[in-house]
Formats: sequence, structure tokens, C-alpha cells
Amino acid sequence: MERSRLASLLGGSAGPERDALVIDAEPRNFMASAAQAIRGNRNVFLGSPGWTQAERDEAGRLAMSGASGERGWLMIPTGGSSGAIRFARHDGETVAAAVEGFRAHFGIDRVNSVCVLPLHHVGGFMSWMRSALTGGVFEVLSWKEIEMGNLPASLPEDACLSLVPTQLQRLLGSKSAITWLRGFKVISVGGGPSWDELVESCALHGLALSPSYGATETAAMVAAVRPGEFLGGMRGCGHAMPHARIGVVDGIVRVSGESLFRGYFPDLGTGRTWTSHDLGSIGADGSLRIEGRRDDVVTTGGEKVSPAEVEEALRSSGQFEDVAVIGLPDPDWGQAVVACYPESMAPVNAGRIEAALSRIASFKRPKWYAAISPWPRNPQGKIDRAALASLARISPRQSSPRAS
Repeated sequence: MERSRLASLLGGSAGPERDALVIDAEPRNFMASAAQAIRGNRNVFLGSPGWTQAERDEAGRLAMSGASGERGWLMIPTGGSSGAIRFARHDGETVAAAVEGFRAHFGIDRVNSVCVLPLHHVGGFMSWMRSALTGGVFEVLSWKEIEMGNLPASLPEDACLSLVPTQLQRLLGSKSAITWLRGFKVISVGGGPSWDELVESCALHGLALSPSYGATETAAMVAAVRPGEFLGGMRGCGHAMPHARIGVVDGIVRVSGESLFRGYFPDLGTGRTWTSHDLGSIGADGSLRIEGRRDDVVTTGGEKVSPAEVEEALRSSGQFEDVAVIGLPDPDWGQAVVACYPESMAPVNAGRIEAALSRIASFKRPKWYAAISPWPRNPQGKIDRAALASLARISPRQSSPRAS
């Protein structure tokens, strides 16, 4: 899709003749500013309202370091696991390919979306694009209001909703929220691993869940379980969507396709294959399963430990509202497996935790626990693992969480 066509669909007026950094906490203002910037002929950078002034200055310096053009002019921020600001280059073609793939995969001609994710984030931005490019209804809701139980009485017809796992978990704690969720045609969940108990709870409530896989680099979803498949028993992240091709090489997920980004700004890449940091496998039925991140793997006593596996075991105890497993330097083990949880969490039953951990190998079990404050989770629901490690290093070491 040509840039001018995209701008027309978004209703942007005459755009600036300079690079634009779009930052606004109010969704409607953000959308108006982004549409206007896209109407111009320079690079457009999406930014987070939560950035510090130093981060905004860094984004401004980055914006001055690359030329503009017809390819890769839309910069979507992606911090990866390091937390450092960088931008994935997209444009009208990559965005349109992702939208068409979503439409075809789910069999929806006009995508009506309800959005509770930040619009500068790829999940929120692509939710907007799916509606804008297909002529659908797009409604932005405040996640804080939704979390407080202020649920709208009506939804657009056959509405789609995108959530991260922690948002979904919080909604499942409310009967009225579960009833509200039943009104959606598709509930996409991504942006992080979904644990078994969460997924099975959604199945028990008959929700139209669509566990998915994607990244900023792929313009959001490239694999997804359709709701009918999910309710029929399919698990994992489903099959590749029509616009993407997914392979696993040496245990690492690789993606190619027309929605793939053009490189990290200021570089402009020409390759059409992206090697992720995700560990995965392709099942006999061709569906994708994600098994953790290679840069999160903990090596302790010469053994490799996937934090995702340990986190799943801890969550299965039913004792953690939030938990994250990391590796910290240890003179005896090289790295120690450390389980972190919010300091504000209610007291837990240590016996249930031990019972849940009994199903994994002893070397995978946490060497100690750390109560963390503040809990470093970003607005997209992802753990800032670099910040978590810094906080865990100075936290008292506990042999187990607080016992009830």
C-alpha cells in the first residue's frame, strides 16, 4: 500500500516536511498526530509517553541519523530484552501485508477492534491498522478503567480484542469481565508466554481465545490459533498466517514474509528473513510452539534451564499473581536460578510451591527467591529483565517466599 493511500484511510491532513516523533498519552490525539505525520514525506517515529526526557532526547538523536524514503519510513519502537530504545522500520507495504494476513486467517472482511494496548506499541498500532485498512470500527478503551470493572455495555459487532497474558489473567478474576470477554469474536493473546492454567481457564469459560506469536519486527501476529481450533483442543501458537512463513533452525524461530520489517533504524535492510531470539518447535500438525527465549536461558552448574518452564511450574501452584525467573551470577554454580515476585504479593503457601516444583528437575528449581519493589513490568505487560536483575541483586535472599 502506498503511503498516500494509507494516510488517506487514516484521515491525515497535510503532514510535516521534517521527521516526526509522535508521542501522546491521549489515544485520539496520538491517532490524529500519527495520521498527520504519515501524510508527510519524512520518517515517522512512534514514541512512548512513559519515556524519560533522556529517552526522548535519545530518540531525537536517532531520528537525525538516517535518511527518509518510500521504504521503511514508519519507525515502531522495540526495546527487546536489553531495554535500549531502537526502532524497527515498517511502511505501508509491511503494514498492509500483516492486515491482509490477519483478515484472511480469521476469515473477517471488516475488522472491528477494541483496543486496550498502547497505540505506540506494535500490538495497539496494528489493532488500529486492521480496522482502518478494512473499513472496520476502532474503539480505544482505558485499560485502567477496564481493570477497575468499568466495562462498556455494548461492543462493535464481531469485535476483536488483543491482550497480553497478565491482562487476561486479571480479567479472569471477575465474573462480569468473563461475561464481557464472551462477547468477542477473537481474543488474541500475545506479547509474552501464556501459561497452561491461564489457557485452560479460558477454555473452561468458553472464550474465543487465539494464542498467537509475533513481534514488532513482523508487524505483530504471524501465527495464531483460531478460536474454533482453540475450543477444539489446539494449543501452542497455531499455524503460520497467510502472509508469513515460519521455520525453526537449531531450535530458533525464523520468520519470513511480506510483513517483515526493513531493518533497525538507521540501517535499511533488504533481507526477508528474521531470526528471532525465541526457542521453538513445529509440531507434527505444523503448528508453532514457543519454549522460551535463548537470551533468557540460565546456565547453572553446566545445565541449561529455561525460565519459562520454571515460571510455569511456579504459576501452577496458584500462589503467584506475578513471577519471573532469572539467572544471577553465583560463585558455585556460575549462575543461580532466582525466582522473583512482587513484594506487595500476599503471603503464600510454601508447601504448594514445593509440590508444584516437584515435577521439574532439581537443578531447575530456584536457589533462592527475591521480593521485588517496584515490579518492573512495562505497559505492554512484559518484564524488564535487566531492571529485574538489578533489583534482585540488592534484595534479601530468601529460601522460599513468605509463608502463610
